[in-house]
Amino acid sequence: MVMMRLVLALVLSLTAAAGAVGPRYVREVEAWQRERAQRLTADGGWLTVAGLFWLQPGANRFGADAAGAIVLPAHSSPPQAGSFVLEGGRVSVEVRPGASVTLAGKPVTRMQLRSDRDGAPPDVLAMGALTLQIIDRGGRLGVRVKDMKNPARAAFKGLHYFPIDPRYRVVATFVPHEKPVALNVPTVLGTMERMPSPGYVSFDLPAARAPDGAPAGSPLRLDAVLEPGETELFFIFRDATSGKSTYGAGRFLYAAPPVAGGVVLDFNKAYSPPCAFTPHATCPLPPPNNRLAVAIEAGEMFAGHH
Repeated sequence: MVMMRLVLALVLSLTAAAGAVGPRYVREVEAWQRERAQRLTADGGWLTVAGLFWLQPGANRFGADAAGAIVLPAHSSPPQAGSFVLEGGRVSVEVRPGASVTLAGKPVTRMQLRSDRDGAPPDVLAMGALTLQIIDRGGRLGVRVKDMKNPARAAFKGLHYFPIDPRYRVVATFVPHEKPVALNVPTVLGTMERMPSPGYVSFDLPAARAPDGAPAGSPLRLDAVLEPGETELFFIFRDATSGKSTYGAGRFLYAAPPVAGGVVLDFNKAYSPPCAFTPHATCPLPPPNNRLAVAIEAGEMFAGHH
């Protein structure tokens, strides 16, 4: 009896959270929107991403020289600053005399670099207004360049959203997989990424509409995946607004882990992936089950950021 009461209390708390209306809820979403903009425009945010260079075996010269393999802005780099050396699936950096490259504030001349493989924090090299780090995408290694003086950062005019609508905050039923499942998730690189999936959510969304204006079918379904080291459910989805009022490749949505078999989905917090802001991102794309035929007119819109 005590357990049943506890489960009922959890379900009721989820339902109350999902159905929250009024000024408090509006303030919550507006605060989330402000934080979202701050993350994008912050030092190291996606609006500072200025380049992605895939490495070839051997030495890959970097610097402002246009003949190099990795061409950097002249405001922070000499013509020839050094080389990234790819050997045996590992990357090291060799810095030329006279070039100022640091790691955690300490000068670097030569060292092996950690990548972001499996969600691990990579080594981040600093060079004037630039940072450089190694990314690993299915064994393909590259140098991601961020520029605190990136013109895209200065030209950014803010984000746009559908009106906040509590009807797009719902409690979904979480259906766990009986056995561990890994989904094939496509990426903008044309590759497939294997991502663990703990289950899927099933939900009604009366506010959504089919392209002909008819009410959405019931129920809708989205597969959840997990990012390395994370417990939040990650949903990569597209709907009938994609390519029209929202970003064409789809949007992202996160949700807290299930409680008593329920998951709160708040589509007012759905947002565009990094690829909407830079051509140098490596975004995952919606898996087949997450391509919805209905229009979800909530969350972040798209105004052509690049």
